[in-house]
Amino acid sequence: MIKLSNSAYQIDGQPMFKVLDRVQELEREGKKILHFELGDPDFDTPTNIVDAGIESLRNGDTHYINSMGLLELRECIVESTIKSRGFKPDISQILITPGANAIIYYAIRCIVNEGEEVIVPDPGFPTYFSAIKFCGAKAVPVPLREKNKHQLKFDDVKKLITEKTKLIIINSPSNPTGSVMDKNDISKIYELCYEKGIFILSDEIYSRSVFKEQSEFYSPSMIDHCNNNVLILNGFSKAFAMTGWRIGIAIGPQYLIEKMGLLLQTINSCVPPFIQKAAVEAINGDQTKVRMMKNEYAERRKVLVKGLNSIDGIRCHMPSGSIYAFPNVSELGMTGEEFVDLMLEKAGIALLPGSSFGQNADDFVRMCYVNSIENIQLALGKMKDTLKNRR
Repeated sequence: MIKLSNSAYQIDGQPMFKVLDRVQELEREGKKILHFELGDPDFDTPTNIVDAGIESLRNGDTHYINSMGLLELRECIVESTIKSRGFKPDISQILITPGANAIIYYAIRCIVNEGEEVIVPDPGFPTYFSAIKFCGAKAVPVPLREKNKHQLKFDDVKKLITEKTKLIIINSPSNPTGSVMDKNDISKIYELCYEKGIFILSDEIYSRSVFKEQSEFYSPSMIDHCNNNVLILNGFSKAFAMTGWRIGIAIGPQYLIEKMGLLLQTINSCVPPFIQKAAVEAINGDQTKVRMMKNEYAERRKVLVKGLNSIDGIRCHMPSGSIYAFPNVSELGMTGEEFVDLMLEKAGIALLPGSSFGQNADDFVRMCYVNSIENIQLALGKMKDTLKNRR
């Protein structure tokens, strides 16, 4: 076998897809599995969005377009940003990408040099760690502590900053914890980064999934207007049930967005225009189904977390946003990985261990409440029975 590049051996990928492979193998063997491992909404994309994509295809929107994105969609993003974040980005500050995941790589590659440091939430989305490693940079984990409801805190970030710090990633609402950052912590982190010339990548993919009875969404872009050192990562996958469409949005300083656009152009050419036309409909069209999905997630979250906390040895904070719960299973006398293995083998429940998301979450598992209340209740019952029989 011919040796590949050194970088190729630094790619870790996403552990959730490795778990999915194992789960699908069990399903092929005839085992029934309840899915809580993958953050893929169980709802279909709303019909009006699908129809817009089909109409665009029928109209011949199947050719190359501007690699920065369809002008009509970028204009929609301008208006949406005014409503949601209170500022008006210039068209040149907006890049349409093939999925929001790609923005992580584009940003790190265009901002961070080999050997420089990226402060990253731990636990955090696995692509952060994989992309940092692939680019030859150093990930500096900042712990999300259970006692702080897994919120990223300014004091924990401040003491990790060095002369090599080039980028800080924040994610609110958080994957995997569901926590929403405090406005004061975000403001202080921004002020420190502005003073020291550090970029902030603000992962806001779950910004439409904040449950307002607990928290309010806040973004560092509301201070910076994405003019200096703040880059927003956003997309359509979760709020609009469009995971398979692969379309994301980056809003940032024009000089950074320009370079990220050239990288996209080099690798991907452009995002297909019919997908972008569907995204226009997602933003401008009927929001009835979108609101229904969010309300359903809010109810599922309550049922799941209440049920988890009713099981001896498990405790779980009520998430303030996203589509995830992050229970602690350490009082059961097992790690998150052991709990996941037990539930998959004995109960037919697919979960992810906290260790998939960093170094500071061995005691936890992640559960996605992208499943029906009926299946959530069924899974909770199976958990109780499995743990009872284990004793």
